[in-house]
Amino acid sequence: MKKKLFILSALVFISFTACTDWLTEPQPGQQGLEDFFVNEAAAIQAANGVYVPMTWQFGTTYFPEWFIGDIMSDDAIKGGQTIVDDMMDVYEMKNWRAASGNRVLHYMYRANFIGIARANLALAYIPYMSSEMIDSDLQQRLIGEIRFLRAFYYFRLVRIFGGVPLVDFVVLSDDDWSLPRASADEILDFIVDELEAAESLLWHRSEMDIEDLGRITRGAAQAMLARVHLWRAGSFTNRGLPAQQSWEQARHWSGQVIASNEYDLHTNFAYNWDLEHENGIESVFCIQFTEEPTSDFGGHAGGLGFTRGNFTMILTRSRSGQLSGGWGFNKPSWNLFNQFEQDDPRRDITILDTTPWVESIPDEIHFGNAFVSRKYALYGPDLNYPDIGYFELAHPSRGPLNNRQIRFSDVLLMYAEANMELGNDAPAIAALNRVRQRVDMPTFGNYSISINGGAPFSPDLRTAIRHERRMELAMEGHRWFDLVRWGIAKQTMDAYAATLSAEERSHKGTFIEGVHELLPIPSQEMRLNPALTQNPGFF
Repeated sequence: MKKKLFILSALVFISFTACTDWLTEPQPGQQGLEDFFVNEAAAIQAANGVYVPMTWQFGTTYFPEWFIGDIMSDDAIKGGQTIVDDMMDVYEMKNWRAASGNRVLHYMYRANFIGIARANLALAYIPYMSSEMIDSDLQQRLIGEIRFLRAFYYFRLVRIFGGVPLVDFVVLSDDDWSLPRASADEILDFIVDELEAAESLLWHRSEMDIEDLGRITRGAAQAMLARVHLWRAGSFTNRGLPAQQSWEQARHWSGQVIASNEYDLHTNFAYNWDLEHENGIESVFCIQFTEEPTSDFGGHAGGLGFTRGNFTMILTRSRSGQLSGGWGFNKPSWNLFNQFEQDDPRRDITILDTTPWVESIPDEIHFGNAFVSRKYALYGPDLNYPDIGYFELAHPSRGPLNNRQIRFSDVLLMYAEANMELGNDAPAIAALNRVRQRVDMPTFGNYSISINGGAPFSPDLRTAIRHERRMELAMEGHRWFDLVRWGIAKQTMDAYAATLSAEERSHKGTFIEGVHELLPIPSQEMRLNPALTQNPGFF
């Protein structure tokens, strides 16, 4: 599976920004797409092409989603070589100054729409292939995978930008692409419909051949449905919809994953971050990566699709040559470090204090912070490098570690949250305790926490579940989106800013509630599509 997803289909190079009607005219001797979709191999290749854009993290700049999910929250600071200039686009996002010309946001927008375009193309042909061309069970499974992926790309977009154009067809002309923004609710309705359709077609994890572990499964669709309904239930994202119904749906779908017995928690939390346990019992949905020797630089003139491995490894590893000579982005904050309870083993699996190895204070310590994110760095037991601790990479920018989009612990915490909001405390506490007991932490009612350096207190159930999400999923790109859907981004980020040094506060702009929960629509896309309108408060 790790290698299959990186086979690019000949179908996927359709542009939807510079098409003209003459492209639809048949050319003498030219094969049409219907001449490609003639067997199972072609259908699998087309489906594999739909997976690929979610692996992309690089164009002319880097754009992994944790630039938003971690760095915009209280979990992390930007990092890099300098406080401001290294990835200034991310500096502006972090400090509420992002404008529509932001390159990181542009690439996020474009990569996800390319994924949607590939899905639309595959769905225009695969469902109509005859039984002589493709086994019907495989055909239905591939359709399920593609519809899941189309929903996933749209969910990434709606969480960042709000409403976007709803395109569920193959774009063949400029007129087709010049569409206004659908509302966020319309996009979310579409996502739910896609995921429910996919769930009915997909196979369980246990039904997949071992070489296909890593493809989308029924459990992944169920978990994504839970995540989407949690988003819909949130106080910021709910726009007159019945929150009760959304909580009930989140409880149902997360409960389906749990009841399937297809997944479980690893006995050791650290197993989630090694290669030996990839696509294992705790992996519900992972973006697949593989290492290979190609450098990330040169020859592509700002195009997308050149990240075969996971750039997160080199982006987040320490800048110290003694530890790897990485680039030091996404540095865990002191606020996150101090949030961990005493003796919580997850802290040292999540955060590495590099103070003993610092070689250049200006490059490696920002605002008194020498932390680096450890989960995707593949440090060996003794932290040694040059062979990434315990194996040798062909190229240091091609990390092989999958991105864990949804782990089973996340599903348990979604189930706990939905039940708690519905007043069902007993199952909520049981799911919460299951996550805590894996790391030998006290059960609910028997521990205290401290928020932003305040006095320790025994949390109520809602606070306990939110605290647990932060600890369990830290530096996995979830925190910002949780704060937004809970409707507490403003109060949390203001409270966080109050704990910062005067130097760090001097960099921050003012968080405007009702504006900064979203980010600006890229100006380049607005020029290509004049029907687009900008989010309020941005230019």
